[in-house]
Amino acid sequence: MKEKNQGQSSSAAVALKYDGENAPTITATGTYELADEIIRIARENNVPLYENAELAGILARLSLNDEIPENLYRVIAEILAFAFHIRGRTPEDAGSSSDNP
Repeated sequence: MKEKNQGQSSSAAVALKYDGENAPTITATGTYELADEIIRIARENNVPLYENAELAGILARLSLNDEIPENLYRVIAEILAFAFHIRGRTPEDAGSSSDNP
C-alpha cells in the first residue's frame, strides 16, 4: 500500500503479510526514502502494489507486527482478493507457501 505526495517520492508505504489464518499484519512501514525502498523491494519481488493514500496513512500509524484493526478487515480483504486474483491464486494458497499476495 502506498501514499503519494506531490513529488516523485512516496509519502508513506506499508507492507502487509497474510498467512491465511490470522488477520494480516504490518511487516514494514516507512515514509519518503524508506517508503521508496519498501516499494522497490516489493517490485523486485513481484509483490502487488495498491495505492490508497488514506489507508496507507492509517496503517502507517500501526507498529510492526500489529494486526490490522477489525474495522479495516473488509477493505483489506478486498485488496487481498484482488492481489490473489492478479497472481492467479486463492486465499487458501496463503498458508501453503511463504509467498504472500
